[in-house]
Amino acid sequence: MATFGKSSFDTAIYATFRPTYPRSLFDFIFRYHERNKGARWDRAVDLGCGTGQATVELTPFKRVTGVDPSSKMIEVAQSTLEKEPVSTGQYEYVEANAESLPFLEDSSVDLVIAAQAGHWFDWNKMWPELARVLRKNGSAAFWIYSEFRFTRYPSLTQHINAYGQGKDPLHNVGPYWQQPGRSILENHLVEVPEGNEVVPGAFSDFERVYFTGDHYPSLPSPRSVIMRKKMTWDDLLSYLNTWSSLHTFRQNNPTDAENPRGDVAVRFWKDLKEGVEREVGRPVEGHDEIDVEWPLAMIMVKRA
Repeated sequence: MATFGKSSFDTAIYATFRPTYPRSLFDFIFRYHERNKGARWDRAVDLGCGTGQATVELTPFKRVTGVDPSSKMIEVAQSTLEKEPVSTGQYEYVEANAESLPFLEDSSVDLVIAAQAGHWFDWNKMWPELARVLRKNGSAAFWIYSEFRFTRYPSLTQHINAYGQGKDPLHNVGPYWQQPGRSILENHLVEVPEGNEVVPGAFSDFERVYFTGDHYPSLPSPRSVIMRKKMTWDDLLSYLNTWSSLHTFRQNNPTDAENPRGDVAVRFWKDLKEGVEREVGRPVEGHDEIDVEWPLAMIMVKRA
């Protein structure tokens, strides 16, 4: 995505305050991978790896490659890796687009993942490249998380949606998401075509899995939400500052920061705090904690 690659985008804040993925998610993927006899654990690839949050969780594989088109993201991922006390040479990072992986040989990869990146892919190119690099019975898992929710304060969901998806260019960030990627994310990857629609016969066992709880009852067979985090209110504000749409909003509305209540993100954050204060009947401080959860959708597939 173009915004994350800009020199003005703060990748350090992104790496620190973006939510991490639960181990249960990776265990779910690994069980899927080993479902077929002869599953191999030699090579895994993380597409759109960003700062490497998901890459480093692919521990069962002997060699793991993180791929991202942003040199800034790759730089942060490599720097984080270099700070580890022991280096086994298991991980590497490559600057490249997900749809073109010339450094990977045909039928050389056992597992491909993409975390919070698949909504940006050109799937008419992605599926053929995936079919090329995956070994027979190799697996792939692509997932995204959508708008955050307050576990204990569902009454604030409407306000969260208004800020993230509303159309007012002066009071919310909805108009500033890069499209069509954001709408594909908000629709939980439903628009992503099945692999065999693009490369007939190349894939088997195509599945869509929704860890969305009761937030999106129209999605088929939703499972319980598994992506949760306890955050301080100050950390929540830092997370809001990682949104690419906010970055673009600020570029387009430089005088917004002069608002006496703070800029658009701070005003939204304050509104949320005030909403919780009304429900609990007491002031909420920046160091107080709040339970946050993210609905998650995933596509899983095997190479035929």
